[in-house]
Amino acid sequence: MQQSIKKAGKVMIQQGKQELINKIKKQKLLMDGAFGTYYAGLYDTGELPELANIKYPERVLRIHREYIEAGAQIIRTNTFAVNSLSMDMTWEEVAKTLAEGYRLAKKAVGVSDVYVAADIGQISHYGQVERERISEEYVNICRTFLAEGAKLFVFETFSDLEDIREAIRLIGDKAFIIVQFSVNQFGYSQSGLSARKLMQSTESIEDIDAIGFNCGIGPGHMQQIMSKLQLSGKHFITALPNAGYPHVVSNRMIFDHRNVDYFVEKVNDIARDGADIIGGCCGTTPEYIRKMKEKISFRQEKREVEAVSVTALPVVKEDNSFFAGKEGKKLIAVELAPPLGSDDENLMDAAHLLQKSGVDVLTFPDSPSGRTRADSILMAEKVARETGMCVMPHICCRDKNAIAMRSQLLGAHINKIHNFLVVTGDPIPSMARSSVKSVFNFDAVGLMHIMNDMNEEQFGNHPICYGGAINQGRRNIEIEISRVKKKMAAGATFFLTQPVSTKESAERLRRIKKETGARILCGIMPFVSLKNAMFMKNEMTGIDVTDEVLARYRGDMTREEGEQAGIMLAKEMMALTDDFADGYYFSFPFNRVSMLGKILENK
Repeated sequence: MQQSIKKAGKVMIQQGKQELINKIKKQKLLMDGAFGTYYAGLYDTGELPELANIKYPERVLRIHREYIEAGAQIIRTNTFAVNSLSMDMTWEEVAKTLAEGYRLAKKAVGVSDVYVAADIGQISHYGQVERERISEEYVNICRTFLAEGAKLFVFETFSDLEDIREAIRLIGDKAFIIVQFSVNQFGYSQSGLSARKLMQSTESIEDIDAIGFNCGIGPGHMQQIMSKLQLSGKHFITALPNAGYPHVVSNRMIFDHRNVDYFVEKVNDIARDGADIIGGCCGTTPEYIRKMKEKISFRQEKREVEAVSVTALPVVKEDNSFFAGKEGKKLIAVELAPPLGSDDENLMDAAHLLQKSGVDVLTFPDSPSGRTRADSILMAEKVARETGMCVMPHICCRDKNAIAMRSQLLGAHINKIHNFLVVTGDPIPSMARSSVKSVFNFDAVGLMHIMNDMNEEQFGNHPICYGGAINQGRRNIEIEISRVKKKMAAGATFFLTQPVSTKESAERLRRIKKETGARILCGIMPFVSLKNAMFMKNEMTGIDVTDEVLARYRGDMTREEGEQAGIMLAKEMMALTDDFADGYYFSFPFNRVSMLGKILENK
């Protein structure tokens, strides 16, 4: 009996989803406007509107009913920012606020045929650990809504899909799922992905029913961006632009509501271009919804894609990678640290010394340890111009937002720099945090997605080549293997590792190579003195300097003796990794590149 009840319940849920699908196929649907900004304009409490679910339920009911009376066929629950990571609440309080938000929306709808959408907004985060917590948070939020009987979910204002994949998998075919991204007026999300790339990212996810955009931009920019997209027709399309662009007055966003007619005109254009669900985001009030209901045709036109026969011409893309045409060769990369000041004489001397050494690429770190050095891209450009060598600047995600990163990559490409090592970047030193703030819009995988996008959209037949870093010393090696696979999926074609200085470190890299098949250049750092080795052990994260390594050095060694100890260490580590390494990545203390020839003797 219990099994029959469960089966019947599942059928009812699926029927509810199919009912909505059938309805959208017959007519376009009108979603409500912005609950949050409308609430703030009415009550100006300085509190999050979502708190009203518990404190002022009559206010929530009033706003929902106003949107319904204006003509909204879908209303979103007052739960956009309800989560335990953004609000000062326990999970029990969050769950109660979510449940009350859903119940109030259902009460406002009553017996009408208006749909209630469980509304879920993006949670800001930094770093991999928080990303994992957030993914779990979304799962718990969705589980709470499902327990309340939700048959329609709206994930809105997202910059990518990464955090909600598990939540979408949980919902599955139990409810109709809408995913809406937020982009700027140039068509890029905060994660740096283009509108086209964002829409493409949903193609392989069967459980998503509708995709589109909300927030971030006004109706004119949204219409321009959406008109350029070539959509597959697999999903329904949504569009909920802001009322326009607000003025900030006393730390409040103030929208000019005199543009209602213009807003409706542009949304009408979006609807004619193929949007199936339309509505409004920040700044839109019941008046916007009423005008859309009055002036827009919601008749669903049959859209057919005309088949065009095109003879495809072969596209030949340049292989600008530093390893092009070097199959079977152990690749050699040498790091040259840009100067702390404006004197680059030592670096340039080292670069010229390496000109005839057989080095495949020179790499330039991007202000490691969060300390200012000469810009890695500009330094690489000068070395390439003066020596003709292949160069590869590192580019980290710490200091620049997506706009600045894209600008740098465009400038580098113009100057024929086509190879990059992408790293998340070390944090700002604690002593500088009071005056300098880190900027982490995304991690290395996110930046790789941007670069992959630029290769497709802007660099055409002259793509850039990029790789990532491997930290084989990470305590949980499974996480590092997962990260390598994600980077490869994002387009990384090679990896440089942290320095190898022990047999255990080599074994961990051997496992990563076996499980991922990645092209790996093993890090080699020949310490040149006891002081140098002690500094690396105690001051640099990610570099494993054991007591066995320290025992190779004495405090009274001459420069020559210290370098010889470093050369022997390097040769031993190369021998340990020779069976799986695709090459070696040398980082010489104090740019002492003259040691390279002795290390590579008889190689």
